[in-house]
Amino acid sequence: MSPLQTRWQSPVSRMKRVAGLLLVLAALLYVVATALEPRHAAWGYLASFAEAAMVGAIADWFAVTALFRHPLGLPIPHTAIIPRSKARIGQNLSAFITTHFLATSLVLAKLDALDIGGRLAGWLRHPDNAAAVGRQLTAIARFGVDSLHDERVQGFVQAKLADRLRKIDLAPVCGQVLEMLTRQGKHQAMLDEALIKLDALLQDDDTRALVADAITAEVRTLRYLGLGKAVGGWSANKFVDGVSAVIAEVANDPEHPLRERFDEHVAQYIERLKHDPAYRLEVERIVAQLLEHPATTDYLRTLWQELTEWLEADLDSPDSRIGRRIERLTQGLGDSLAADTAMRAWINERLMDAAPGLLERYRGQIGKYIAQRVENWESRELVEQMEQSVGKDLQYIRINGTLVGGLVGLILHALTQLAIG
Repeated sequence: MSPLQTRWQSPVSRMKRVAGLLLVLAALLYVVATALEPRHAAWGYLASFAEAAMVGAIADWFAVTALFRHPLGLPIPHTAIIPRSKARIGQNLSAFITTHFLATSLVLAKLDALDIGGRLAGWLRHPDNAAAVGRQLTAIARFGVDSLHDERVQGFVQAKLADRLRKIDLAPVCGQVLEMLTRQGKHQAMLDEALIKLDALLQDDDTRALVADAITAEVRTLRYLGLGKAVGGWSANKFVDGVSAVIAEVANDPEHPLRERFDEHVAQYIERLKHDPAYRLEVERIVAQLLEHPATTDYLRTLWQELTEWLEADLDSPDSRIGRRIERLTQGLGDSLAADTAMRAWINERLMDAAPGLLERYRGQIGKYIAQRVENWESRELVEQMEQSVGKDLQYIRINGTLVGGLVGLILHALTQLAIG
């Protein structure tokens, strides 16, 4: 259906046709009654009724039309009132809304009666609302993940991460982490684990053979005497057994001197990490080398790809784990708020405290926006919108004017006839 057909079939257009038809009927009645008036006095009454009805209809048509446009297109003064008064209408509407709807006392009273904290808790607890929140946040996350496939985004994020890592002073951080571990005795547990691994490595036959070959290679005289393998194997076994004995001794003695030496070395290392500029520079150099190494770049790119693929697969799934988690968190937040009277009261209090300042700050801007929006509204569009809103009722004014005018004319004619006698 075209816009013209829509306007023609609108309630306002129908009422215009009804009012216009009454004017036409009044005109026809006037013509007929005037022509037949000599035949009977009753036609005079009808002619007076029709004449006054036409006057009332035309007068009210003029008044209604003058609100929105120039009647018959003529630039008659004080017509097309609404298009000419857009600025004043906007200002008055702005003042009315800011005064009667955005008054601080009214808004605070409404907020106090609403109990926003309780309503928020109830809304979040409802499964449908929690699911809606989950869908919205999942959609946002899906959009973000799609953006991560763009090489420009990847390059930007990787560059920012690398730049941030270069700026972090890792030496003191490492020192603080090691200090925390030493306070909890974790470094000794790490030493025990390292000793166990070392002992297992030394007990391996391949390791013993490697040690034996090393001893034989160093002591050339044994080879000349043909004792290389025998003495090398025996020496390797003695060496391995001796080291294993020391490892077992350290493992079984929490107060072993080697543990104390280890504590001292760790403490010195922590101190140098925290305060030695040379160590800081060395850590920075190592980090820079790692970040610039192709293997690191490839690893980060692979990690990025795997992460984005996992996120994408989960977010695209109808049974997304991330989405379910968001729903549970939303409902859990609602349950927590519902059970916590103090927290709900805190939310309400914060809103009540914040509302006056926000109203004072934005009330003028809202009013200015309304005034400017009405003033900048295209005149034809403004007229159409207002006619659609109140035009139907205004057509009743034309209809009533026609009928009331006719009745007044009839009464006046009757009174005239009574006066004449």
